[in-house]
This record gives sequence, C-alpha cells and structure tokens, in this order.
Amino acid sequence: MLKEIEQTERQTEEFVVQLLRGPAGIQVLSKLVEIDPLSLDRAGRIDYLSALEKQTAWLQALMQNAIVAVAGDEPTSAESLYSGVDEAEREEVATALRLSGNTAQIRIDVARTLTTHLPVTCSALATGEISAAHANVIARESAEMINRGVSPEIIAGIEAQAVAHSEFHTPAQVATKVRNLIARNAPEQFQEIVETAKECRRVNLYPEADGMATLVALLPVHDAQTIMLAIDKLARKAKAHDQEITLLSRKNQGGAKDNSAIQANDDLAIRHSDVTSYKKSIDAYRADALTELAANYLSQSEETGLNHRRPVTLNLTLDLPTALGLANNPGQLAGYGPIPASIARELAADGKWRRFITEPITGTLLDYGRQSYEPPQALVDFLMARDRTCRFPGCRQPARITDIDHAIPWEEGGHTNIENMGLLCRRHHRLKTHGGWKLTSHEDGSCEWTSPLGKKYFVPARAINDVA
Repeated sequence: MLKEIEQTERQTEEFVVQLLRGPAGIQVLSKLVEIDPLSLDRAGRIDYLSALEKQTAWLQALMQNAIVAVAGDEPTSAESLYSGVDEAEREEVATALRLSGNTAQIRIDVARTLTTHLPVTCSALATGEISAAHANVIARESAEMINRGVSPEIIAGIEAQAVAHSEFHTPAQVATKVRNLIARNAPEQFQEIVETAKECRRVNLYPEADGMATLVALLPVHDAQTIMLAIDKLARKAKAHDQEITLLSRKNQGGAKDNSAIQANDDLAIRHSDVTSYKKSIDAYRADALTELAANYLSQSEETGLNHRRPVTLNLTLDLPTALGLANNPGQLAGYGPIPASIARELAADGKWRRFITEPITGTLLDYGRQSYEPPQALVDFLMARDRTCRFPGCRQPARITDIDHAIPWEEGGHTNIENMGLLCRRHHRLKTHGGWKLTSHEDGSCEWTSPLGKKYFVPARAINDVA
C-alpha cells in the first residue's frame, strides 16, 4: 500500500513537470487546479508554482486584449476644453477593475503598446515564456521611444534582445537592459526622453501599514543626489551628537561621587532619555533629517498656504476618552488612517480642536457642532470632515485639493446643503460636468455614480473613524 502511494505521488509530480513544459492554455490550467500542491514534495511544489506563473502570463495576455477592446487601440482625443485624452475610457476601466484613474491609464497604455507595437513580447507572454511583470517593463520602457517615432526595425531589435534577456533576469534588470539599448540605438530620442522626463519631476505620499507612509520623490538624478547628500550630512551630524551624549552619560554614571554629581547625571538622563539612540541605523537618522528640514521650513515660513480657506493642517480624529488618557483607542489621521493612541495624543497636544457629532452606531458624521448655519465656511468644514477625499469610486485625492461640488447644479435648482454637496477632485468634477457621468448624492455622504455606458457604482458613506 505504501509503495502504491509513493508511486502515485511520483506520477503526480511527473505530471506537474509535463504540465509545466506544456503550452499555456485553459486545458493545462484546468488540470493544475485539480492538483493539491501540498501533496507534492518540495521540488514538485516549485514546479507547480512555475506552472501556475506560466498560466498567469497567458491570462494576462488575454487581459491586454480585453483592456484594448474597452479602451480602443488608439488614445481618444479630448472632446472638449474640459475633458482629457482617454478620459471616459480610463474611468470605465478604473471603476470596472476597482483601480485608481492613474493605475487604469497605465494599464491602458501598456496594453496598447503591447498589442500594437510589440508582437514578440505579446507572443512570449501568451505562451508563458515571460511573466506579466517582464512584459510590463518592456512595454513601459519602450513606449516613449515608440511615441517619438523610432524606426520599427530598431524597436524590433531592442524588443528581441529584451525578451531574450527576460529568460534569466528579473523585471528590474530587464528594464535596465532596455534603457541601455535605447541609449545606444536611438541616442537622439534618448536625449529628448531625458529632457521630457525632467518636466515630470514630482513628490508623492503613499500610506503604508503600522503608522508609516512612503514619501517618493521623482527627480533628475543630480538633484536627487544633492538632496541625499544634504540629508546624509545632517544625519551623520545628529548621530555623532547622540553618540557623544551617550558616552558623556555613561562617564557621569561611572564617576558620580556625590549627590550633586548624581543629580547632574539625572538631569542629563532626562534631557537625553533615549540613551540607546546610538543604536539607530543611519537610515533612521536620514529619515529624521528629512523631517527636520521640512519642519524647520514650516516653523520659519511666514507665508500661509490656504486650502478651502484653511491653513495647511494635519487633521486628526480622536475620541474624548482617549484624548484624556482614559482609553487607548486609535486616532484617525486624515489621508492615512489609524495611528496609535500615544502618537495621536502627542499630535493633539498642540492642536486646535473642533467638535464633531457622529451617529453612535455607524459613526456617520451628522453635524459640525455649530448652533446656527454660517455660510460658507461652516458647510465647507463639514464637507471636508465628512468626505475627506474625492467622492469618485477609488479616488483618494485629499480634501485640501478638491472642489466643492453641487450634485444637482445650482442653476438647475440644486441646493447648497449637506445632501447636495460633496468633494470632487478637479478631474472627476470635470468628468461629472462635461464627461457624461451622473451623480446622485445622499445626506450621509454616500453617493451613486452612473457611467456614460449606464454602469452604476455605489460609494458608501464613511464613518468618521474609517480610513479615507
């Protein structure tokens, strides 16, 4: 019996190898689904994983064709002064796949480049020879070169080398390979691409888990190096200072002979309570240095940037028991999400407070704590606290850069009230006004969008302590 089981397992593992070597397609995928990977030995599980990746590539090739079927194989032109290229198509893809508008546009651009200009890459993806990640970087690195009219012969040569390079290299390595090939084979266009890219420099903030966020700066390389050198210099200075304080603290602890010396040492310990700071990595010091540079500027700047008539602020939601130290419920930092109670109390200590009233069961914002209506600032403050981001499905543009929108336009009888108003980023505001999208708004902040094709997308109301 044991010998029969071993033989069956061996046959299954050999079958997985056969599936791995077979063509990508629904027949192979259906057979892989029937196999439990835990029934395989460790080597067999690796083969199973590789076989699934091959089938995933085949599915992704189908996805490229499906995206182009929705968006078209060429970008659509702007229909009016208020619309943009691919605006309607981008939002249809974004809402259907629950993506941001930017991500949807990237998916559309990649799909068009692959299906229209890179047949070898498409074929390799469909047969599972390369992964979707490899195909994406080949398309994205080649797109600008294609748009600038590099000859099809040069493009085909670069594509062939990139696909061959993909067999034994990671997507990042393939991206570097393509850039090098472009620089060598199309130097004039490469120079133009670099100059154009410089105009796209930007800084973005992305929320992460555990009370963290990623700050990304896309800069010309020499500018990035200049900033990095400044941060590194400030970080190393701070680290040397902390090490000096730590050594002084230890020296005083070892040499204290009387009460005055002990008291002096205690004072030193209070001023520098984190005596383990010398253990901080240089990366942590660099992060602190960047924050210090920005904080110093804000504290010294006399100019005030206004957003909806309010200065630049960090908006924090914290319940009263936690603020008083009677509970430790997480606070909610607008544009990010939950932060620990201790950090929330620290931020709140120097903050200016505004009272909000919520529905006790759902947490939906009901009132903005004013006895009488004070147009327009009172209503604006309420909408910013209720919506926090653009109301379009999947959009996370923060309140400070949005427009105040009437769902039913004022000129069509719409009221300036809580039910009829909300926040929309400029792009989705224009899409609603000029792009054929319809919005039905509700008093609790929920709303329903109807696309030009008649697809409906419901956006629920957010509790005040939900992540925006």
